[in-house]
Amino acid sequence: MVPLGSTEQHGPHLPMDTDARIAEAIASGAATAVPQVTVAPVLAYGSSGEHQAFAGTLSIGTEALHLVLVELVRSASSTFRQVVLVNGHGGNSDGVTKAVTQLRAEGHDVSSWSPSLPGGDAHAGRTETSLMLRIAPDTVKLDAAEPGSTAPLRDIIKDLRSGGVAAVSANGVLGDPTGATAAEGQELLATLIADLVTMLA
Repeated sequence: MVPLGSTEQHGPHLPMDTDARIAEAIASGAATAVPQVTVAPVLAYGSSGEHQAFAGTLSIGTEALHLVLVELVRSASSTFRQVVLVNGHGGNSDGVTKAVTQLRAEGHDVSSWSPSLPGGDAHAGRTETSLMLRIAPDTVKLDAAEPGSTAPLRDIIKDLRSGGVAAVSANGVLGDPTGATAAEGQELLATLIADLVTMLA
């Protein structure tokens, strides 16, 4: 498994490598349950252009991500029978899909998995904050946590795609992180690990 993340602003309260940390934690948890699985070091840079208006965001874009993943899987395939890309950042989806399609056409056994939580918010809200309180609590500044845009994603997706996150949220948060807890994060993490394990089985 290759965990995929990003380096981008996650509101005023979460670290920029939030997606990478979450992907890595999910992959590591699944590997514990499926011993024949090996977890590669996390790829912490992804396609984050929609966050570029916020300082500190480091994006390699969709095309570069696609090429990196193709080369990584080609290399990994000389050692491993199958590769699973564990994608922790929604902005990576196009690059991941393109890479998987190309690699399968080349004959590689590769697939991808992304977290999905019904009712979860989109970015730096309660879902990710709870997960980070479980995974890396020392990186969370709860006293700085504040709501951002709480509109349903379907209502803001057009503006988000055309103007980036800054067009719909001044603080970079899509959701409401207040009320997040480590206990909730533990439940969410267990759910995500179980889902990935099911896919691996």
